[in-house]
Amino acid sequence: MRTARSRRAENTGFTCGWCHAEVPANTDGHYRNHCPYCLWSLHVDDLPGDRASECRQLMEPVGLVEKSGKGWQVVHRCTACGHRQPNRLVRDGEAPDDLDLVLHLPWL
Repeated sequence: MRTARSRRAENTGFTCGWCHAEVPANTDGHYRNHCPYCLWSLHVDDLPGDRASECRQLMEPVGLVEKSGKGWQVVHRCTACGHRQPNRLVRDGEAPDDLDLVLHLPWL
């Protein structure tokens, strides 16, 4: 089980592997796992939040889904192994996701 301390440690800013933008930590209580400027991600989880994947390759934003209780989610596909993972949008805070980019993704 994760502690509050480990959650804070994992919710940090990062440099995007795709567009190289400096991405701030999320401030809405959820992890930020993709760039708000290009929507690309990194394959770090096998299951949401576990940080157990050894792949560590870039994940392309390929579409949108809507999930009950979580709202719209960007679906990412790993460019190396093909793993797909939906990730909730960041709508508030210092750097919300670029809604124009989100709306250009196809619904899956």
